Amino acid sequence: MPTYLIQSEKMSSLGQLVAGVAHEINNPVSFIYGNISPADEYTKNLFSLLDLYQRHYPQSVKAIQEFADLIELDFLRSDLPKLFQSMMMGAERIREIVLSLRTFSRLDEAEMKRVDIHEGIDSTMMIIQSRLKGTDQRPKIEVIKEYGNLPLVEYYAGQLNQVFMNILVNAIDALEDSLVISRWTTKKRLKTDNPRIYIRTQLLTPNQVTIGIADNGLGIPEDAKKQLFDPFFTTKPVGQGTGMGLAISHQIITERHGGSLECISQPGVGTEFIICIPLIQQRQISNP
Repeated sequence: MPTYLIQSEKMSSLGQLVAGVAHEINNPVSFIYGNISPADEYTKNLFSLLDLYQRHYPQSVKAIQEFADLIELDFLRSDLPKLFQSMMMGAERIREIVLSLRTFSRLDEAEMKRVDIHEGIDSTMMIIQSRLKGTDQRPKIEVIKEYGNLPLVEYYAGQLNQVFMNILVNAIDALEDSLVISRWTTKKRLKTDNPRIYIRTQLLTPNQVTIGIADNGLGIPEDAKKQLFDPFFTTKPVGQGTGMGLAISHQIITERHGGSLECISQPGVGTEFIICIPLIQQRQISNP
């Protein structure tokens, strides 16, 4: 399928770009993160020195007192530790994002490796975190994870991460569409007003892993469900989807990993995509 080959090249390029950006960000962030604690400690030492001066020289000269009032010394003393704490939290958050980018950017890895599948899901969730937050138009999308006790799974890490991305983004789109449709058609509060995504993993047999990604949206009509994995088929408006995401995901799962990708949907209830892949790949599955 030529389109798949083109998309694979795009995915590889994207992986290299993301990995490069993550690497460039990681160096200065690590420098900042590594220096916040010493800076906090130095500041505490300076305040301790200031306390000694105030204790032994309680009657300060007018110029010193005026400057202390100007900079609001008491407020500075109480607020500066909080400022360092906020900086540390921000640096830790950036480090988490960089780690997720580096995990997700395994798109250019050409070999199968035994990888923690939950790490791949979590890194993908971090990338799309902004779309899960609540806005003025919709509430927050709650994500419920039910992770099974899985061993390391042999797969093309970057490609499977791309499948997770495609399915999760589709679930978010479906929930957003469901909220709009629900509010236009009824004034009642429906279950879609509490949008949720469920992610379940399970080891079914000694060599079979399943990943279920479900939403509680309005579901997919039967006639559309039959075409979900057809190239260029999309239910989205023109300009909002190419119709290739699920088609490529299906090919990655079935042809690259010898597994299966199934969609179960009931109108008014929701949709679930179930990925099944072998725990250990058969060596006769060759690279395209």
